[in-house]
Amino acid sequence: MNALLTMLGLLMVITLLATCVGLLIDHRVIAGAPAWAKPAKFAISFSVYCFTFVWLLSFLRRWKKIATALAAITTIGVLLDMVLIVLQVIRGVRSHFNVATPFDDMVYRIMGFGSALIFLAAFVTAIFLLFERRTDRTLIWSLRLGLVIMMFGMFAGFLMTQATQAQLVAYHAGHLPPIFGAHSVGVPDGGPGLPFLGWSTTGGDLRIAHFVGLHALQVLPLLGWFLSVQPFQRLSTGQRVALVWTIGLGYVGLVGSLLWQALRGQSLIAPDGLTWITWGLVVGLTLVMSGAIILRARLSTVQ
Repeated sequence: MNALLTMLGLLMVITLLATCVGLLIDHRVIAGAPAWAKPAKFAISFSVYCFTFVWLLSFLRRWKKIATALAAITTIGVLLDMVLIVLQVIRGVRSHFNVATPFDDMVYRIMGFGSALIFLAAFVTAIFLLFERRTDRTLIWSLRLGLVIMMFGMFAGFLMTQATQAQLVAYHAGHLPPIFGAHSVGVPDGGPGLPFLGWSTTGGDLRIAHFVGLHALQVLPLLGWFLSVQPFQRLSTGQRVALVWTIGLGYVGLVGSLLWQALRGQSLIAPDGLTWITWGLVVGLTLVMSGAIILRARLSTVQ
């Protein structure tokens, strides 16, 4: 177990408790949301990520020094992001996309560097997991795919940093807008949104694909573990790996469809017919292919 990341995960839990106090006693609003909502959400996300990454790094048995270095890189990235988010809340200004002053611009750039460190550590971990041979194949493939899909989710986060059309117009006119980038597509940030999450209910929101993609790192390894327990030994190793790949590809399809929906400026709660068809195809194909693998395993057992 990596002590550094474990302690960081516990620190994020303590941070979450502190932000909950902030939500109760500090009624300021930043960008249309309670001031302490963003650090609360990040504290939850980072705590889950830290404990998950501790577990992932435990599979790098032959590369303990590298695992320690990856934990340190991740710790630096998480701390940079979390400390600066809290700092900006204390100052009463936005943390993300804020370039209103040289100081705010510097804070935003450092946060971007912190996120890049987290991505780099995940990317390197995925590469080393390709060479892990001593772990159950079903579980190790679920870890690999979970990391890859998580990085796809991070890409959705990168899209948020791109300027909106209105911001580009202002920039080309010689006026640097105070906000550069956005969560929402087709509507301004800070409008009507889902409770606590804040996801736009009137336009597209890139945070949805970002969120779902990131949590592949928990969903797929949980699936891999589930398929590895005794009741599922009737499935051959190859069939269990195929099932992980099938559901993993379905998960990619889901993240991709959510990203596509957001880029079209469409709210999650108001999907059009094309979006419904896309979701139906993703879910339907995943279920059919998974069912075919399970049915084949049962027929093989009967024979």
